Amino acid sequence: MIDPMAEVVTLLQPSARFSKLVHGASPWRVSRSDAGQPFYCVILEGGCRMAIDGHEPIELLSGDFVLIPAAYGVAMSSLEPPPPGVETLAPTALGNGEFRIGTPASPIDTRMMAGHCSFGSPDASLLVSLLPQIVHVRGERRLATLVELVREESREQRPAREVVLSRLLEVLLIEALRSAAGTSAPPGLVRGLADGRLAAAIRRMHEHPTHAWTVAELAKEAALSRSTFFERFSRAVGIAPMEYLLTWRMALAKDLLRRNEGRIAEIAQRVGYSSASTFSVAFTRHVGRPPTQYAREEQEATNGA
Repeated sequence: MIDPMAEVVTLLQPSARFSKLVHGASPWRVSRSDAGQPFYCVILEGGCRMAIDGHEPIELLSGDFVLIPAAYGVAMSSLEPPPPGVETLAPTALGNGEFRIGTPASPIDTRMMAGHCSFGSPDASLLVSLLPQIVHVRGERRLATLVELVREESREQRPAREVVLSRLLEVLLIEALRSAAGTSAPPGLVRGLADGRLAAAIRRMHEHPTHAWTVAELAKEAALSRSTFFERFSRAVGIAPMEYLLTWRMALAKDLLRRNEGRIAEIAQRVGYSSASTFSVAFTRHVGRPPTQYAREEQEATNGA
């Protein structure tokens, strides 16, 4: 059986940038901006507050895990932050990937592991749009264990290090996403898959992307009326069913073009288009470049890397 979540995570091609162990001594406050880079964090002891990209701050306590598939602005502080206008000293490097932040004379009251990774897929933004903006999981020890394994592996120079890190990050992302599954999850693929009726339709789209799906057919797969399915899917996933199907087809097409997996007409058929011209029009409208140009530029970039 096709697993949509695993397919999306695998296509993202995650790789580790760096991870660190942070010791916090209250009060402290830090912020950073990233160009849509994935960020994850697990609280080992104590707690802190985190605000992401203008969202309301959330309180993180020991055992909490946070994943942000695309972070643009992250602000963190101790549970009791410094008074307004009081600056926190820059983190002090302790060596071996460990840092201390906060008042030098104060005792350490928070420990956390944080990591930054990158997605190798040039189509990452498209795939990330299918995921929740933030994943907050409480009390899942497996996630802390996976973060620790990523940290250990990233500090060593053992054989097949990059392969192991990539697989560990794939497992970490999947574990985080499925731990967050449920009706309380933010709109996205995770919430859609938590709904048994919608999951049946999503799996069918992934199993047979070449089929000329209609909303009525997908509603039948979900055993729902057409209007109920459309409204329920749009609310849970955050986009309409046909838009989701188009997004997935374009992600597959980009991957095939990047890997030079056949002529344009063959790729068109493999992602559900009856002709190369129909596919080219849809691809150009969605991506901003014709498929032939996209394939050439991606392959040139790969060969020049």
